[in-house]
Amino acid sequence: MSSPPSQGAAPGPMPPPLSQPSHEVTPLYGQEFADDPHAVYARLRRYGAVAPVELAPGVGALLVIDYRAALDLLHDTETWSKDSRSWQDTVPSDSPILPMLEWRPNVLWNDGETHERYRQVITDGFSRFEPSEMRDHVMEIADTLISRFGATGEADLISQYARSVPLMLLNRLFGLPDSYADQLYTAVAGMLDGKTPEEANEANAAFTGYVTELVTAKLQQRGPDLTSWFLDHPVGLSTEEVVHQIVLTMAAGLEPATNLIGNALARMLSDDRYYSTLSGGGLTPRDAIHDVLHNEPPMSNYSAHFPRRDIYFHGTWIRAGQLVMVSYAAANTQRGRTAPGQTGGAKGSGGGAHLAWAAGPHTCPVPHHAALLAMTAIERLTAWLSDIELTVGHDQLVYRHGPFHRALAQLPARFTPISPHQAGATPWDSSPQQAPSSSTRSGETSPEKQPVSASVGPRSS
Repeated sequence: MSSPPSQGAAPGPMPPPLSQPSHEVTPLYGQEFADDPHAVYARLRRYGAVAPVELAPGVGALLVIDYRAALDLLHDTETWSKDSRSWQDTVPSDSPILPMLEWRPNVLWNDGETHERYRQVITDGFSRFEPSEMRDHVMEIADTLISRFGATGEADLISQYARSVPLMLLNRLFGLPDSYADQLYTAVAGMLDGKTPEEANEANAAFTGYVTELVTAKLQQRGPDLTSWFLDHPVGLSTEEVVHQIVLTMAAGLEPATNLIGNALARMLSDDRYYSTLSGGGLTPRDAIHDVLHNEPPMSNYSAHFPRRDIYFHGTWIRAGQLVMVSYAAANTQRGRTAPGQTGGAKGSGGGAHLAWAAGPHTCPVPHHAALLAMTAIERLTAWLSDIELTVGHDQLVYRHGPFHRALAQLPARFTPISPHQAGATPWDSSPQQAPSSSTRSGETSPEKQPVSASVGPRSS
């Protein structure tokens, strides 16, 4: 027997029987989806608010692509559960997407009091870092990275910058030196990309092992870091629970932050409105980040949920335990989107609201930290390298394959080289408080790369 329609179900006549005909499923992987996901979302809209998709060969799901339906799902904890254990028993154990969707004892895959207990540990831990302290860390890391490629006149802003800033920051916050950053990235990227079951599962094991070693070390000697604070939090997490909160927090802090920085830089460097002169203002990194969160969220499809019973949801029958995900990208752009270089703000639903941080009880616990990280990293790069530009057109950029993220494979750029021997402050001799403060196009600065004074700093923390 089926239950009555859930909150948000379409009004009108009685729903069709549960044994409705199966639909063709659309893959959210491969070259076509990586090249133009919005064309895929546009085709999916013929199904209505919920569309059948395939996350990997043989692994289907339903994707919520309607903004209102997404909010209904994300706020309805009575109908929807985050517990994936029953579903994952139906998926091959070597599926490449399983590491991203399997149940773990962490804040993402639990409901109710257990979820609240885990979430409190994360929010309390990050609250110990003042915005000014976070900003100083990011500026110091950014200067270190820029000094490595600043004299060359060219860089891949993904591998040499956007990826490395959150890597090094996360290692610092959890109590590890910068030298461990590459090891962390290899594991997380392998889980997300999941080209083969072997690679995905090896990456999953490597990532968990990485964090387990960290926690083991901190059990012996505490420090002023998130790992130690997680271990000592009054809610009393077990060692296993601490490991899994850190695994989640690192993964959630790395890939989305990398993509947010990279996608925002791609927009800025494709649009002259982001550059200012002495006589006129321009758009800022804050505007680029806002545009990305609306139009190409760093994690485009996630928020996996499972109905507790058979339901009729916004025009679609969904069986109990079936995997349903939210497309933040499709929901945000339901009423149109703003491409790089286009005028006008984002046109998504909600009067400027977006779902890039999700919504409801499982919304991102530290969105302000994530935005501050991205904004500071972009400010620092465009301040030191004031005439930086892409070496290819925006429409020639290549994105990594995968159903979950919107992630650039590379972001090749060029700029006038800066040198440790030139006049004025450079990343080689600056402190976090010493920095140029604006971005200008080539020809608007002196040969020594002294930037003009229009600020691109954040308006608030």
